[in-house]
Amino acid sequence: MLSGVNITNLSQPMPPGITAMPTLTEPKLISGNANLPLAQAITRRMTMHRGIHTGLVDARVERFNDGEIFVEVFENVRGEDMFIIQPTSNPANDNLMELLIIADALRRSSAQRVTAVIPYFGYARQDRRTKARTPISAKLVANMLVGTGIERVLTMDLHAAQIQGFFDIPVDNLYASPIFALDIRTQFRDRMGELMVVSPDVGGVARARELAKRINSPLAIVDKRREKAGEVAEMTVIGSVEGKICLIVDDMCDTAGTLCKAAEVLLENGATEVHSYITHGVMSGPAVERVAKSVMKSLVLTDTIQPSDAVKSAPNIRVVPTAPVFAQAILNIWNGTSVSSLFEDQTLSPIYESLYPAA
Repeated sequence: MLSGVNITNLSQPMPPGITAMPTLTEPKLISGNANLPLAQAITRRMTMHRGIHTGLVDARVERFNDGEIFVEVFENVRGEDMFIIQPTSNPANDNLMELLIIADALRRSSAQRVTAVIPYFGYARQDRRTKARTPISAKLVANMLVGTGIERVLTMDLHAAQIQGFFDIPVDNLYASPIFALDIRTQFRDRMGELMVVSPDVGGVARARELAKRINSPLAIVDKRREKAGEVAEMTVIGSVEGKICLIVDDMCDTAGTLCKAAEVLLENGATEVHSYITHGVMSGPAVERVAKSVMKSLVLTDTIQPSDAVKSAPNIRVVPTAPVFAQAILNIWNGTSVSSLFEDQTLSPIYESLYPAA
């Protein structure tokens, strides 16, 4: 079998005068402006994995004076397997439109297949109708993506798992918990027996339980009651955290108000230390300042959203890379092999070995 070449329907006889043509010869990556450092890191990892140079497709994504987005691809992409790397983070609408327009440009340039790699899927919090006369915006975004001709989506830690069902195309949802588990085993190597995983709300229990199982630790919950959106009126800890090192786990941190308040409540209930592991660092408004002044000893984020200078300089915030797992997932999609295998420690540990050699 030729490496990197898929021959369609070899077992079926071809019509007279028609010969089989190779398709999807090489994975090609293109990036919008949302998180260019992550896209470049993914290409470096793919180059290392394959031993063949992989770079971003030469293109420009610019804006006219009135804010309209313009895309021009300078390389031939006819018949190629294209991957667009573009989280729909702040500014969400601009980054979403960049993604849609890049996809349209690729389809009109005869790309064989277009996969949207969306490390952070914006609008995911609007996944259901919470009140009368409100939209389900996550479904609307899904319809828009499919309508541009995107054939597959690769993302990480969707806010709600049911969003996968909003698409009529395959959606591969990676998880940050295996990466966090590697980091925790390294950072708390001699204190694993003292750890307690904490969900900051009832809705995140499944996510917290997954990490707790991976590091073999107990689970607690912080139950919160809101008077109105963005304001927490009361918090109650469900479970004993006395003498424990608490690890708060969640999928995103926006203004960090709930996170910092939860850390205070845990310490009031006898926890010795509080650390947080959050997948998507939205970190809007006063978030960085709140975290820097909070009782949390550390906040660990991934780079699915490009960290700001303030995040990078904060003394108690660390950023762990997702490029290794995204690079391997892209290669698995291109090769037609399992993406879910990356959820297992035996598969993930080798590609993070340089960061966590003894985890």
